[in-house]
Amino acid sequence: MQLDLAQLKPDTCYHLMTQTLIPRPIAWVLSASDNGELNLAPFSFFNGVCSDPPIVMLSIGKKTPEEAKDTRHNILSGRDFVIHIPSTAHAADVTASATSLPYGESELTLIQGNQLVEFAGCPLPRLKSAPVAFQAKLHDVHYLGTQQQAVIYAELIQAYIADDVVEVDEAKGRYTIDANKINPLARLGGAQYVGIDEVFSIIRPA
Repeated sequence: MQLDLAQLKPDTCYHLMTQTLIPRPIAWVLSASDNGELNLAPFSFFNGVCSDPPIVMLSIGKKTPEEAKDTRHNILSGRDFVIHIPSTAHAADVTASATSLPYGESELTLIQGNQLVEFAGCPLPRLKSAPVAFQAKLHDVHYLGTQQQAVIYAELIQAYIADDVVEVDEAKGRYTIDANKINPLARLGGAQYVGIDEVFSIIRPA
């Protein structure tokens, strides 16, 4: 089958993309609403785009043609936010936090693993159960497409990594992360997710 994407309806194209651009990492974003209430939502149009400075990209749409998604509004306000990398154990909570609520109401009330702890140096807390969290701030934003999708570039300020998933490689001056211990939750199409079944390495020729 060969498809001319320009001939597809936007919704059809969206579902085709989300079922073929797989697996996608999930940014589980904690942000603050105008009233100070904490908002939590997952986004899988997400990835790293630069390391100097460290910048990630999140693509966030709208609730309705007139109303931006809460996380988009909060990030574009200029306030710091926290990006968590969820594990497969968070799958039910990630799904629950995708529920659309009126602006200013918190999705944290909908999830089981909602315990927050201080994220030292960050104005927001982080989810205690998430193995990785980044403090982030708005770097830039571009708007694309008919519906003005917000492509948000966020600079990472600091990282929390659970002690049991990271080691220091003194010789290389790097940190080695155990992907199996994180077992990151990745998004497929529709309501499908995937974890890590196998981690393997390929040695480059000398």
